[in-house]
Amino acid sequence: MPHEALRVIRDEHASLAAMLKSMLQMIQRGPDPAGRGEHDRFFEVMRAMLFYIDEFPETLHHPKETELLFPRVAKAAPETAEAIAQLDRDHESGEHRVRDLMHLLMAWEYLGDTRRAAFEDAAQRYVSFYLDHMRVEETQVLPAAERALSDADWHALNAAFATNQDPLNARLPRNPQFDRLFTRIVMLAPSPVGVGN
Repeated sequence: MPHEALRVIRDEHASLAAMLKSMLQMIQRGPDPAGRGEHDRFFEVMRAMLFYIDEFPETLHHPKETELLFPRVAKAAPETAEAIAQLDRDHESGEHRVRDLMHLLMAWEYLGDTRRAAFEDAAQRYVSFYLDHMRVEETQVLPAAERALSDADWHALNAAFATNQDPLNARLPRNPQFDRLFTRIVMLAPSPVGVGN
């Protein structure tokens, strides 16, 4: 039986990793101090990226992993229990972490460059945390799922994950709300992140 849920999870991880790495590229480039429009556009793109991270992975991707995938894997492959417990703790703190990052971004935007380093440091830590989180899922939990889950488990997981509509995944039907968000990021962000000037 094909494990469509695993393909969806891996595709969503790849999309999220691309968004996180693009965010770091934007931060490294920084706002161009020469023009106010460029400054405003930089912060708009950064807010849109953080909103995507908060809105899609935190509200759609993680709950399905925590509620549907992880309990099945922990039961079928008990050796994954410790990793799954840590991943669940990561999910519990994820929304708080991204909102803290949004607050630090707004502090930089509204209060000036004295707040820039705090945001940049927090963003680096956040991206490292998130990439490591996905690495643990892909190297420990997903292989165990492939080995240990039953056909009935896969049927339920495939059906649940088939409803995800990640705006960054071109193979899925587009969700108009997320599509607008993704288009805005791409159109405003400068190259190589997007197509903006």
